[in-house]
Amino acid sequence: MILLTAVIAGLGLGLIRAKINNRPYRPFQFRYGWMVLVALFIQWLAFGFPPTRTIYPDEAASISLVLSQFILLIFAWFNRKIPGFWLLTIGLVLNLLVISLNGGFMPISPETVQWLRGDPATAGWEVGERLGTGKDIVLPLEQTKLEFLSDRFRTPDNPYYRVAFSAGDVLIAIGAFWLLWSVGGQAERNSRKET
Repeated sequence: MILLTAVIAGLGLGLIRAKINNRPYRPFQFRYGWMVLVALFIQWLAFGFPPTRTIYPDEAASISLVLSQFILLIFAWFNRKIPGFWLLTIGLVLNLLVISLNGGFMPISPETVQWLRGDPATAGWEVGERLGTGKDIVLPLEQTKLEFLSDRFRTPDNPYYRVAFSAGDVLIAIGAFWLLWSVGGQAERNSRKET
């Protein structure tokens, strides 16, 4: 959800910036854009599409998450010269690292899960297990490798909207915002002198 907020803000402010600079809002041409579709499709099957996410074994789901993150990382690397992509790349590296070191899922502490979902007895989650059919695994801090990169940050306390996110997610969101905002920047000046 932090990424969605960054995309909406970046797009909105990028459009305003383009209007102020009196130029069209033209997104960059991405290299190998199809890789994003492949990665999102893999994640959708494993975590989003109800008929498949409920039958995916944990091992297949973890492989799907690592594979999709790796594909996104390759895409980001190919596009690293585009504004914001170096932050996206670093964020993806951090997420892929912590996911890979913790069994193929993003670790989240029991305290954070309790804040998100409530008591384990009533909310149906267990320490050491995958959190529902999602991308997280509930691990105590002492069992989490690189805990500082896990889903440890929280949105402000609100009973209607709660989200946990990682440092990598923050960098990805800032990179996405920067990318969309920069599209509305000043037009490139023609370097040729008129004769």
